[in-house]
Amino acid sequence: MYRFFKSKFYLALFLLIFVFTIGVLGFRFIADMSWVDATYMTVITVTTVGFGEVIPLDEHARLFTVFLIIISVFVFAYAISVITEYILSRSSLRNIIQRKTLKKISRMEDHIIICGFGRNGRQAAEKLSAHDQEFVIIEKDRDIIERYETSDISFVEGNASEDEVLEKAGIDQAKCLITALPSDADNLFVVLSARQINSKLLIISRASQESSYKKLKLAGADNVIMPDKIGGEHMASLVVVPDLVEFIDNLSISGKNTTNVEEIKTEDITASGKEITLKELDLRKETGCTVIGYKTPDGEYVINPEATLKLAKESKIIVLGRPEQIELLKQKYDL
Repeated sequence: MYRFFKSKFYLALFLLIFVFTIGVLGFRFIADMSWVDATYMTVITVTTVGFGEVIPLDEHARLFTVFLIIISVFVFAYAISVITEYILSRSSLRNIIQRKTLKKISRMEDHIIICGFGRNGRQAAEKLSAHDQEFVIIEKDRDIIERYETSDISFVEGNASEDEVLEKAGIDQAKCLITALPSDADNLFVVLSARQINSKLLIISRASQESSYKKLKLAGADNVIMPDKIGGEHMASLVVVPDLVEFIDNLSISGKNTTNVEEIKTEDITASGKEITLKELDLRKETGCTVIGYKTPDGEYVINPEATLKLAKESKIIVLGRPEQIELLKQKYDL
């Protein structure tokens, strides 16, 4: 009860109900009105509408009416100020969207956190969205957030290097963090903070300078990407082996309308506890997909593995196929 009255909103609501109740009871028993007439008189009195009296009032009823008007003026003034403050401070559109977003994030598991929604951040978000991956964007620029806030993207406003902001983005339940901030120093702080909170998190960081590569790796980044270096190498490759680069680019596109590459855990496509060979699995016959790579439990890659290769536990295979073949693969093994 104490907490109820401590809240200004609930106190104002209580006072409104109390004044209304006093008015109805007063007109009912002092002025000898019916319940309907008493309610009507209370409403037009406390709202100061100014309609005429339902029945002529005697001296006692008029004194009660004066008392009710004076009390209701103060109570209504207080209630309007409290309700207005409540609407402006707690029920603004921005706060509603933020609370809804935080509630949605609290239910996420194994999602991806993207720090920064610049060029690289947007590209990462588009790729993840194409693969139906859940992700959260941490961005401190309010203008950027407002530009995309009406979309289905979940934003957390704030500095990604702060633990509180990372926790709002659900870093404890996340499986991966991509920090794509323009400053290497900012990315370094994000990596340090994220690794401290979640030691199992996969962290991918952007870097502008080669000198930042080792620092980010030492700070806890699993992978460090240098967009400028990759861009230069890509342009040079278009001169040396243009057809090959174009083919690889087609493989790396999101996969809705073109050839696609997928990585799959062997546990998802083999019987529990059973190790089989690629020949016994025979994905080509079952789905049309071709196995082009194999990742061992130790992290080593085998390109174009032999059919006699035995699929070990905690390993992965990389398959190539058209979208309909990949979809058939997912349906067959419930991926």
